[in-house]
Amino acid sequence: MTKTITTRYDVAEHLRTPEEMAAYLEACLEEANGDAAFIAKALGDIARAKGMSQVARDAGLSRESLYKALSGERSPGFDTILKVIKALGLKLHAEAGLLAGSATQQNPQADARTPRG
Repeated sequence: MTKTITTRYDVAEHLRTPEEMAAYLEACLEEANGDAAFIAKALGDIARAKGMSQVARDAGLSRESLYKALSGERSPGFDTILKVIKALGLKLHAEAGLLAGSATQQNPQADARTPRG
């Protein structure tokens, strides 16, 4: 019987284009469920794909502090997140979503009764 050899999957090896990096961050934002450390880790993956030293220089941070901030073990400050996002060549954007307690959530039938036309 032959042994199966596995290697650790590293998403940073598969993030080659700015579009792939943005799509990865967008997917992580959707899955994070409010976990800032998860988002920081995703930014760390993207930073490793681009080159951590260059991202640190562009963000005005030391390489060591960037590794710590984006390790996923803690939640970095929002100012750090903004610097890193800018250094990565990415942009944040906002989109309207459903708020907890909105009319549609309080009365899910309300949307179904609204005439369309």
